[in-house]
Amino acid sequence: MLVTRSVFERLVVEALDELPDEFLAALDNVDIVIEREPTREQRLAAGVGGGTLFGLYEGVPLTDRAGYGLVLPDKITIFQGPIMRAARTHAEIREIVRATVIHELAHHFGISDERLRELGRY
Repeated sequence: MLVTRSVFERLVVEALDELPDEFLAALDNVDIVIEREPTREQRLAAGVGGGTLFGLYEGVPLTDRAGYGLVLPDKITIFQGPIMRAARTHAEIREIVRATVIHELAHHFGISDERLRELGRY
């Protein structure tokens, strides 16, 4: 399944628009970007090596901040290529994008992969 960059961007925006206002308010210093593929460094940072990586959170989770100021924004990257290869339909692309956005935002809020597994969100 192939969608254009602009369609993919709209799917990311839709996923963000579905979030409750109180979550959106906590994203004032977070950049959300779309990249075609993860770099080798991003794969290593995420611990996936040669595995599939749909998204990546880079920053300091809200739960770990103390004296936090004058810093670059946290960054959430959504990777279009791996998502496109994993999906067969437009609906599947939309669902993977939505789940990935939520997953990476959870990291921003201090929720670990282990906790996401416990919650059935991983």
